[in-house]
Amino acid sequence: MSAIDATYSRVAQPQRATLRLIGSAMVAFGVFLSGFVIDEPAPYELWMAGLVGIWFILGLRISRYTAILLTLLLTFNVGGMLSLTQMKDMTGGPMYIAVSTFLALTSVFYAAIIEDSARRLALILNAWVFAALITSLLGILGYFHAFPGAEVFTLYDRAKGAFQDPNVFGPFLVAPSLYLVHGILTRDLKTSLLRAGALLILALGVFLSFSRAAWGLFLLGVVLLIFLMLLKERSGAFRLRILILSLSAILLMVAALVIALQFPKVSDLFSTRAQLVQQYDGEYLGRFDRHRIGFQMMMERPLGIGPMVFGTIFPEDEHNIWLKSLTTYGWLGFVSYVSMFIWTLYLGFKNLLKERPWQPYLMVAWICLIGHAAIGNVIDLDHWRHVYLLFGIVWGCAALEHKHQCDLARSSS
Repeated sequence: MSAIDATYSRVAQPQRATLRLIGSAMVAFGVFLSGFVIDEPAPYELWMAGLVGIWFILGLRISRYTAILLTLLLTFNVGGMLSLTQMKDMTGGPMYIAVSTFLALTSVFYAAIIEDSARRLALILNAWVFAALITSLLGILGYFHAFPGAEVFTLYDRAKGAFQDPNVFGPFLVAPSLYLVHGILTRDLKTSLLRAGALLILALGVFLSFSRAAWGLFLLGVVLLIFLMLLKERSGAFRLRILILSLSAILLMVAALVIALQFPKVSDLFSTRAQLVQQYDGEYLGRFDRHRIGFQMMMERPLGIGPMVFGTIFPEDEHNIWLKSLTTYGWLGFVSYVSMFIWTLYLGFKNLLKERPWQPYLMVAWICLIGHAAIGNVIDLDHWRHVYLLFGIVWGCAALEHKHQCDLARSSS
């Protein structure tokens, strides 16, 4: 190397590090914006569109490993494009598929930047916690009409924060809640009070969303997280700590729930929403009846019927991600989506208990995806921004593990 090249390298390295730092901060801000989706396209889309373009122009690579995710998601959206040909009135259809395609690209982007640097995982989850706290507080304040105009953060007397729908708002809070639970169980006890306070805010936000899917997702997530941590940790003292802190958290949650139920408005809505099957679920052309008829109808429509068409035929939309993937993305989209979900869960399960720096983030994302696969039976997920982020985290962590194994093989040869 010449003296000029050496000088250039010394100058370029700090500049490159600064650019990467700024880029990572911009990614964190993008994750933060995912907590504020009042309308589509949201500020999140506008910010991420520019950010994804800039990152790839500056040299972010999609590895052969991450390219599998890209292929599955693009195939899913090709199915959506084909379904547009079945629409008589295409109003809103192209925009719907455009948003779907863009969200798919964000998933691949997250996987690529995580594969590029595992340190971005902490940045992403911390930004998610910050966004969740703000949008949860907005939902709580709106529910109790804490200031004039606060009702804009509610819908049908349910907290929705800075989202369009309480059924999206509630599940959005679950991953950061699990991240806080993991921190409480594993980090210094001195910081546990701060995390516990933040967790209570998120838990109250989930509760006041009065989303049965969010309640189930939260409960399933916490139980699975504690189970996996007990399975992973071999130290008796650590297991005892997990058990004591978990029981303390459960008692605190129960106490908070009891206090919340003292408000008549809360208790009345809770008693209604706590019923497993609502009237609109089991009645004629209710949710479950629509599912049955919809699946039968799609057996004769291999290309689907197009975005948002189902809701013009029946009283409401599909409210089932598997049926939605058939109606909006056709058989091609359905096979691609199911394959991606199964592949993602397999990758996470394979790497779940390996002691790695990225293990906590993988654990949180994988558990949340398990839960989303379950609630997808009663709700649509194809435009949930945080679900694409969860896919990106799991695939990014799997790519990191692949790189790690390749490095070990090279070092041993």
